[in-house]
Order: sequence, then C-alpha cells, then structure tokens
Amino acid sequence: MTRVAVERLLSGLNEPQREAVLHAEGPLLVLAGPGSGKTRVITRRAAYLASTVTYPRHVLAITFTNKAAKEMQERVRTLDVEPGITVSTFHALCARLLRQYHEAANVPRNFTVFDRDDRRKLLKLAIERCDLSETNWTPAKVEAVISRAKNALQTPVEFSAANLDWSMRTIARVYAAYEQLLSEMGGLDFDDLLMRMALILEQQPALRDKLEDRFRYVLVDEYQDTNAAQYKIARLLTRDHQNLCATGDPDQSIYGWRGADIGNILAFERDYPNAKLVRLEQNYRSTKRILQSADRLITGNLKRKAKTLWTQNEDGLSVRVIECETSEEEAQTVADDIAAQIGAGVAPSEIAVFYRINSLSRSVEETLLRRGIVYQVARGVEFYNRKEIKDVLAYLRVLVNPADEVSLLRIINMPPRGIGDTTIERLESLARTTGRRVYEVLAGNGDLTALGRSAAKVHQFGDLLGQLAPAIHQPTPRALEFIVRHSGLHAHYAAETNEIETPLANIDELISAATEYHEDHPDSTVLQWLEHAALLSDIDTVRGQNGAVTLMTLHAAKGLEFTCVYIIGLENGLLPFRRPDDLLGDEEEERRLCFVGMTRAKRRLILSRAKYRLLRGQTERTARSPYLDELPDDGVEWIESKAPVTARQKAGLHGRLPQDSADWEIGTLVRHPLYGLGQVTGLTRGGRRTHVHVRFPDGSDRTWMLEFSDLQRVEFDEVE
Repeated sequence: MTRVAVERLLSGLNEPQREAVLHAEGPLLVLAGPGSGKTRVITRRAAYLASTVTYPRHVLAITFTNKAAKEMQERVRTLDVEPGITVSTFHALCARLLRQYHEAANVPRNFTVFDRDDRRKLLKLAIERCDLSETNWTPAKVEAVISRAKNALQTPVEFSAANLDWSMRTIARVYAAYEQLLSEMGGLDFDDLLMRMALILEQQPALRDKLEDRFRYVLVDEYQDTNAAQYKIARLLTRDHQNLCATGDPDQSIYGWRGADIGNILAFERDYPNAKLVRLEQNYRSTKRILQSADRLITGNLKRKAKTLWTQNEDGLSVRVIECETSEEEAQTVADDIAAQIGAGVAPSEIAVFYRINSLSRSVEETLLRRGIVYQVARGVEFYNRKEIKDVLAYLRVLVNPADEVSLLRIINMPPRGIGDTTIERLESLARTTGRRVYEVLAGNGDLTALGRSAAKVHQFGDLLGQLAPAIHQPTPRALEFIVRHSGLHAHYAAETNEIETPLANIDELISAATEYHEDHPDSTVLQWLEHAALLSDIDTVRGQNGAVTLMTLHAAKGLEFTCVYIIGLENGLLPFRRPDDLLGDEEEERRLCFVGMTRAKRRLILSRAKYRLLRGQTERTARSPYLDELPDDGVEWIESKAPVTARQKAGLHGRLPQDSADWEIGTLVRHPLYGLGQVTGLTRGGRRTHVHVRFPDGSDRTWMLEFSDLQRVEFDEVE
C-alpha cells in the first residue's frame, strides 16, 4: 500500500485512533468509551494490517453480533482491501472451525445447532432418563446451571467433582445424560460451540499451532463481554505471537448473568505485561449534557479503568427526569413527548424506549397503539420461534442431519398425516430394538408390521423424506420453496390463514431472509444458512429504517444509537433490578446497564419513573432509583408530571371507590380475598386516585390503588 493510500486509510482519525490503527506487533488494549469511533478503529486497523503488515487471510476480527460483523465487513469492502480478512462472531467462527476440523473435535461435520427450545426438549428427555421429576427439576433451572458449567469449561465429570451439594450432583447426572443425547442426535448447543473449540485448542497443540499461524493478527471487539471460553480461545490463538488487539470498555460490561467476566479486560495488562494501552475518550455521538450525566453516573463504580469522556458536540438540551404518579401516566407522558418529537420532524426510527424487563413495555405499547404511533418491539428471534417457521426449519434440519430426532419427531405428523403418539412410541421402540436411528427405520424397506395399521403412513412419510432430500443441494431459497410446497406445509397453512394469523406470510418472510443471505453469500449451503439462522440474536433482526419507534430492553440496546431515548422504570428494584430472592444483586453491573442506555442518546434523553406501579397484579409504591440521585445538578431538569386524565380514566378511577372510603383512616381494618385480614397503615388521597397501604399479620406491607383493589372494610365486631 502506498503512502498516499495509507494516509487515506488514516484520514478523519483523531490521534489516539491513529495510534491504535498503526500499532503493528504485540498486544494492544483499546479502551473505547461509548460513541468514540470504536468500529471505525477496528475496521481501519484490520485494513491497515491486511494491506501493509501481512496478508488479509492472516487477519481475524471477532465481534459479538451478526449485525456488527456485517457492518464491519461492509466497511472493510469500502476501503479497497484485498478480500480474505475473516470477520465473524465468536459462535460463527467456532461453528465453522468445528465443521472444518470435526474429526479432531469428535463431532459430525453436519452437526445441528440446537436452539433454546430444542435444548429444553432434550433436557426434558435427559431428566426422564435420570428418573427425576420434571416438577422438581425443571428444564429451565437445569439449563441455566449446565450453561454456566459449560461457560466455565466444566465437563459433567468436572462439574460433579467441583460440587459437594446434592442438588448440583443431581444436575451433573442430568448434564451427563443431556450430553449423551446431544451425541446421539449429532447436535451441539450454543455453549458447546465455544466450549468444544476452547478444549480442542488446549488439548491439541498441533491444531492450535496451525490456527495460530493462520490467524496471525486477532482483533476482539467488546472484550469486556468475553466469558471463560471466549477468553481462552483468544488467548490460545495468540499464545506465541501475542498479536491480540482487545477493544472494549469495562463500563459497558452488562452480560455477567450469562457468563461474561469483566475481569478479562481489567486484567489484560496483567496477562500481557508488554501491552500497549490506547484510550479513546472523545465522544462523537452525544451532546455535552447527556455525556456529563452518564459520566457522572458511572464514576460510582469501582470495577473500572479510569477515563474521561469528552465531546466537541454542543451542550444540547438538559437531561429530563420525569416523575409520574403511575405507570399508566408514565406511558402517557412518554407517548405525548414522542408524538411531539415526530411532529417536530424527528423520524420514528430515530426514537427508542428502553426498559430493564420486558413486562414494562406493555403500558407503553398500549398507549402508542391508542395514539396511532407505529412501533416495533426488539424481540427479533421470536420470529424464528413461531410454529410455522420451526416446522419449515425442522424439515431442513432432518434432511441435513438425519440423526436430529428432535426435528424428526416434530415433522413426522406435520402436516397431520395420521401418525399419532402411539405409533411414534412403537416406531422409537422398533428403532431401539433393531439398533437403528428412527430415520433409518423410516428410510429403509424393512418390516413395519409392529406399527399396526399406521405402517403404510409411516412408509409414505419415509418416501416423502427421500423425495425432499435432493433439495438441500440447491441454493437455500430454492430448497425452502421446494420443501414448503412438496411437504404439504403450504397447503396446510393456507387453510389456517386468516386476517389475524398469517403463517404463510411468515414463511414467505423466511424465504426472503434466506434470499438476502444467499445474495450476500452466493456460495453458501443450506447447512451454513441453518447455522446463521440458529445464531441470530434479538438485535440482529431490528430494522432501523422502517418508520417505527423501537421498544427494547437495555441489554438489547447495546451497540445502537438514537436521536431520542426514553428510559422508563427508574425505580429501586427495577433499575437496579433485583429479584425477590436476591437482596443484593449486582449494583455495579446494573449501573453499567443504565450508563449504556443513557449513552445511546444523541440529542435528547428522558428518564422516567412511576411512584406507583402495577407489578405481578398488585399496585406497589415504588422508591426512585438511586441512580437518579447520582446525576449531576448541572444539565438535569426534574419534572413532576402533570399529564391530563381522560374522561374515561376519571370514570374508571373514581367510579369504583368503596362507598365508605371517605371514612377510611389509619387503623381501619380491611380484608383482601388473597391476603386475608389487614390494617390500614397509610392513605394517600389524590385528585385522580387514592392509594391505601395495608399491613398483614405476617408482617408484609402492601399498597393498592383503592379504586382497583378488592379490599373491603371490616368492622371490629365482625372479626372472629
């Protein structure tokens, strides 16, 4: 690359960014604050290395989402770099390498990647194999424990040895049975992709050396979100040459609940004593007031690396904190402001509402719907969990991997073909007694008389699979169209389609998604597309240019930016979030989560809370989030909501007060159908609603909006 070309590659970069791009040999830690041009630096660095220091095939850039990987690939293409740089997520990279070196990994080349729904089905079977009750050992509970064990690189034997607790040893038995089922069905789960890769790199030096020679320069984005397996993969791939560039920000580590270890980035300079450190502190996204508020908040954390965020952007509007009476009023206030912003010319796609838990979206959704404001909820992977979509994917998965009996048993009677549960049980029994897989029994011409009158139907299904099998050698969109038509799914769902449920439209959307992927990857196979679909995350499917306001959790907001951001539910227990059985929680990670949400905003940031919120069917008085008290005095505007109340709301709120409520006072006895007899400890009478605080004999204190409660006054002489 000529000097002129290098200068063009470095154009528009500030001094720390140039420093990071030009660093060639040895470990590099880039501490990148929010909005500091991190993606630009990684992209330019990869291009610089591939053009001046080494060949493109020796450069590996790892991100955490498909969306980020695609963006990086597109940016690299615009830099006139020779093709060959590998840009991938951790999971996609490991899946690709495990298929390439499947013999070393002891997995079939065409293994299935099981999603969460299928994993839980296998766990249910594993629990049954261990003669345990699913009531006491729920798949969800067992799944969480096994996932943590895999992220810590513990095999079933190691997990059992590390736990003396009886319940954990029981789960270790389920873990072993689950691994056996995965092996039988030629499958891996998400955690296996990382764990298997980390273990073979550690246990097979020759393969590790081969891959380290292939990937001579490794760049890892969002290093603060790496778990034990990802950390080990990055370390082993760079063990000798140590050309590891870790980019990230401890202040944005928000995935501890799924195994991410903030200690990985905090200890980088201990792991690599000769590491170069570059701080990217200039923010190009947010106004000064937004940035100052977020920066002040995050200084409350101890587990961090000091940096000073600054920007040359304008001061901008004050950050607004709106305190509302109820969650309904909060939703109405937010919707009113969104409508005003859209009226002022802000595109709906530039507006987002964030919340800590999904349930908080309900009141906002209902209010936006009433106002006629178009919105989308970032729960993208739920599309792939729709029944009709999973049916189509199951056909593909069986044809690619006949050992995948979870998928096979899903489609054996879909569309309905008269093969019931009894026949399926007999078919499974026949397979076991003859030492074959169910697919082998279906595909063969053996004796099926043990299946009774359903034998002919089972034979027909086996013949159908044989007719469909050649389709998987075609481009994925064509394979999908062929299978949907010839499996009978099209006719089945055409009969079910109505004005509300449109499964055929969803199947068409699936084919469109496959077409887009095929256009980007013309040489891809059905197996590769299935892998891509299995590894999608919520944020990968959010579309920013469809004229809709976006609603999403704070976790899903990572890596995005919007002109206007609303964060609702800033209440103690919600943000910071605490489960009922977790009195402490992780205050620092919750503060980081709030910091991430705040720094998504470019020009306008509004934080809101409700003094009373309906949670788990009960209106509770809330305490405001301590994070609000950590905001600076300067540049923050506090507002007491004065949202108008509609006539319908007034009728609903005032028409249901108990007739004798005017006589209620502290000490009044009341009865609740669920909690029994209690005593009023406080009353808050407002112009729009009345809140009553009640203490019960078990010592619990509860609060209701009296208009919506089932409380009834009890006279002393009525008490037995």
